[in-house]
Amino acid sequence: MPFRSGGQLRFFLWFLVMSVSLTVGTGANAQSTTTATGLSQPQLAVVPGALKNSDVPRSLKNPSELDSDSIISPDDILDVYVMDVAELSRQYRVSPSGTVGLPLLPSAIPAAGMTPSQFSDALGKQLHDNGLVMAPHIVVTIVSSRLKSVAITGSVKMPQIYPVFGRTTLLDVLSQAQGLTDDASNVAMISRGKLGEQATGQTIQTVNLKNLLQTASAAANVEVYPGDRVTVPRAGIVYVVGAVNKPGGFVIKETDDGMTVLQALAMAEDAKSTAVRNNSMIIRADSSAPDGHKQIPVNLNLILAGKASDPMLHADDILFVPDSTAKKAFRRGIEAALQTATMLAIYARP
Repeated sequence: MPFRSGGQLRFFLWFLVMSVSLTVGTGANAQSTTTATGLSQPQLAVVPGALKNSDVPRSLKNPSELDSDSIISPDDILDVYVMDVAELSRQYRVSPSGTVGLPLLPSAIPAAGMTPSQFSDALGKQLHDNGLVMAPHIVVTIVSSRLKSVAITGSVKMPQIYPVFGRTTLLDVLSQAQGLTDDASNVAMISRGKLGEQATGQTIQTVNLKNLLQTASAAANVEVYPGDRVTVPRAGIVYVVGAVNKPGGFVIKETDDGMTVLQALAMAEDAKSTAVRNNSMIIRADSSAPDGHKQIPVNLNLILAGKASDPMLHADDILFVPDSTAKKAFRRGIEAALQTATMLAIYARP
């Protein structure tokens, strides 16, 4: 459109500048309003209590919440972080009844059977309802769990509970326990199932440790799962006392075959020259006997000559070889044998 004068041109330019200014001002006001409400700044969107757990980005969730199998169980240790409340942020142990007690709360909170996220929500509600935290933001992590660990007990060097993070075998668990002790038997029992259940609800698998450790049998190296309990029983002990060169308690390593009298005598480094070999005996516990023990005569001379069978010894049996100098006090010799066997340190090697 042609302008008739310089005044009209100046008016048009002034009108154009004012229109642009109003448009920019309106946009600035709109941006200011968005910033105030916290919609344009992501850091203001993550406000304590403002978001549900499902709205939190996956990368911000604690690892236990990402695992649908992470269920809190009795005796678990939980790490509880309450934002801006240092007095409540620490580790808690779940009681055997499945609850967690926190300071300032009037009663314990049920936890067993919940996921960490569910327990976080329940704890946040309790803190809010009791007027302790108005907008709680809580992160709960399972630090250690019986259901994610294996307990190994018995005749191992380091019996305790070990965490399990992946596929684990019996040999791995024994290595974690630093191996077997000298008194270990040749079997390990793996219990699976809840404690206190009936026999139908709990399984026990027996593994031959001799096959596992000596022959490297792959079949014996069974898998162990979280929550299992591995027990290595103590081997049976037989005691050889009296007129022998090396009295003491000796481990029955061969659980299937046991230990014979001659094997026990060999471990005791044979009888002394003063021993009354033909008058030896096995002293065995027997609740029906008057003194709680029965005496089984053993003639070592006949056994050594192959004229008598070599008796099998049971766990806790006492092989007593009397001394010729104590013939007149034979009865007291038996009592001394019982006392010596009782006082012997297990697995002692004099």
